[in-house]
Amino acid sequence: MTLSITEENYLKCIYKLSQTIDDEINTNAIAAELATSPASVTDMLKRLSEKKFISYVRYRGVRLTHTGEKYANNLIRKHRLWEVFLVEKLNFKWDEVHDIAEQLEHVNSDEMTERLDQFLGSPKFDPHGDPIPDKSGKYTSRKQILLSDLGKGKKGVILAVREHSTVFLQYLDAHKLNIGATIEVISMTPYDNSLTIKLGKDKNLTISHQVASNLLISSN
Repeated sequence: MTLSITEENYLKCIYKLSQTIDDEINTNAIAAELATSPASVTDMLKRLSEKKFISYVRYRGVRLTHTGEKYANNLIRKHRLWEVFLVEKLNFKWDEVHDIAEQLEHVNSDEMTERLDQFLGSPKFDPHGDPIPDKSGKYTSRKQILLSDLGKGKKGVILAVREHSTVFLQYLDAHKLNIGATIEVISMTPYDNSLTIKLGKDKNLTISHQVASNLLISSN
């Protein structure tokens, strides 16, 4: 069954919220995420429930059904594959690809998705370090922690970023805090939890707690 772009965006939103909320997801959380009214959310949830993509009980919350989760994973797969394509093959920067991939993910062709995956060599992660689900919906997992939790004297490699805003990614580019960069925590300031880190072999840099809490690190 083919859904509208709006319906697809709702499924993605519910999936995203389900990764951080253990209980049923309420309409207010969805409305805040999509910047729309709770009444509009309720109408859409009724529609998606009728199509069996979600399990919805008014005043209690919503969960994706197996069908809904599979559909959402496919959207995420397409989005992240397109981001890889745009960065690796068309030389876009990682802060430029999200909005374009948002449009391309709605192209409804499983054949194209699989050919794109094969053309790219079946990548496991997108340019921001987010895992790309395979066609069965399975993600590649790896051990990673927040830079803010790494600890003084510990070393690690940047694996992923939690925030994908243009200004944040441009900040990371400006300071060479890119995927694959090696980091060692030199010290932490108790007042504001800012970190002084060694980037690579010899560059010292002080970053805020907000930045450190949006970088995922593989610790040694």
